[in-house]
Amino acid sequence: MLSTRSLEKRTNTSTAKDPGIHLHEYQPNPSLRSSFKKSSIKPNCLAVNATHIFAAQADKSVVHVYSRERKNQEAVVPFQEQITCLALAGAYNDAGTLVMGTQVGRLILWELATGRQISTPQAHLQPVTCLAIDTTFSFLISGSSDSNLHVWSVVSLLSFFQHSLDDASQPLPLSPLRTLTNHRAGINAVIFGHSTGKANFAISAAEDKTCIVWDHAHGTVLHTYLLSDSPLCLALDPADRATYAGYGDGSIQLLDWYKQHSQIHPHHDPSQQLTPTQPPPSDRWRFQGHSSPALCLQVSYDGTALLSGHESGKVHRWSIAKGKYSDQVVDSTLPVTNLHMLPPTGFPNAPLPSITLHNVVKPRYESSLNSSRTNSIVPSNYTFTAQFTSILPLSDPPTHYSELDDALTHPSFPTPVLDEGLAELAALNTRDAHASSDEYNTLKQANISLKSQLDDALHGQREAIAKALQLEAARFQRGEDDAVRRARKKRRRVRVMEAEERRRKIIMGESVDAPDGSGDGDVGMSEAGEELSSDTDEMSSD
Repeated sequence: MLSTRSLEKRTNTSTAKDPGIHLHEYQPNPSLRSSFKKSSIKPNCLAVNATHIFAAQADKSVVHVYSRERKNQEAVVPFQEQITCLALAGAYNDAGTLVMGTQVGRLILWELATGRQISTPQAHLQPVTCLAIDTTFSFLISGSSDSNLHVWSVVSLLSFFQHSLDDASQPLPLSPLRTLTNHRAGINAVIFGHSTGKANFAISAAEDKTCIVWDHAHGTVLHTYLLSDSPLCLALDPADRATYAGYGDGSIQLLDWYKQHSQIHPHHDPSQQLTPTQPPPSDRWRFQGHSSPALCLQVSYDGTALLSGHESGKVHRWSIAKGKYSDQVVDSTLPVTNLHMLPPTGFPNAPLPSITLHNVVKPRYESSLNSSRTNSIVPSNYTFTAQFTSILPLSDPPTHYSELDDALTHPSFPTPVLDEGLAELAALNTRDAHASSDEYNTLKQANISLKSQLDDALHGQREAIAKALQLEAARFQRGEDDAVRRARKKRRRVRVMEAEERRRKIIMGESVDAPDGSGDGDVGMSEAGEELSSDTDEMSSD
């Protein structure tokens, strides 16, 4: 399915001149199957599900709703602000919620089966240019010309319960979870991976010639690609093996994630996350003689071909295996702004959708629902309108009812079940009381044993400390005694040397000073001999 937009001057050709939405058969033979005319659509402004087509009109504040069952225009829904992009949150066969970005930078959510409309405060400083919703319909990313990406929780946006503004631990109501700010120019495209697990990722392309892979759940950058031109659109391989970017000259850029060999996924390899990658020139696919900008991209459901819609009105097919241009699929006179590859049909034993939304419910502002709010969180006039299309699991009533059947079909809990439950609770309480008493005694004995062990350990520790202190004191005393003994020996040696010097002077006839204390030189000499003998005796005793 593709969409076109009008030109200021139309060419005089025999082909279709009116802009619109066209459904083409892709295989086995490309051909036009149906058209919805008089709808001029810009890029990122088309959404499709099994029953309806939603198209935001270029430079207008209306959304055209088309019924695929009746093949006509079902409604024209006006809004207060110009819609610049939109996306569907919900499975292909479900009613879903239409998410729209506006010219002033806010988001509008429209529940198609209830008519409930939620409008967020202005989150972007400039118009919202693109939207993407993950495969679990839990996260929403909005990109804007202000170079920022906001990550939103779809569940929080649709929740009736909004916490108080005074609760500082919670984010503001209807506010994004986090903001991604690595780009330095306007965002042109953003897409999610196909995984439903925690390892899923998002990819964004901007006018700053970069393509960034994000871990949107934590707000971190997994990898950055430096491109040779500004990408206008993105497409992702069905198996998340590569990304394709469309340039303004009509060429296609391949971002092959597994070209760099790694034992783990390249986007989760720490050695490759911090180093930007610049794809080689050989990964840029060109078609000679064609330079019209690529406005939209879409990969075939089997992953073998890439379709590109161009400003010239042509849809080209590129061979992914060969990495080059293949052929032309559609030739229109108006720019092709959006491409959607619908799920293939015709498989045997395909499951039927559980509900079908034949008619959308036009939007009603949240205030009109809140005016009818009672004590319940959900307003009383909140109504879901759809048709059950699958066979409900109803059968003939059984001839014999078991206790389980009686409990399941009873309007409330049956009396026997309640009596049995109360009896079990009473028995459980009695058993718990006995068990609690025995457990208390056991814990008490264990506590006494532990206290005794702790006291013994403390007593042993005190004795060990006292013994260590005694040993340290004895070692210190021995050191002091050794120091005193060495000082005495030194003093005695000095006295002996002084006595020997006086004796030498007497023999040489020199004048001799009187020694300290009373007596003459002879007495000093005798005292020196006594000192020497006593010192020798002490040294021998030591």
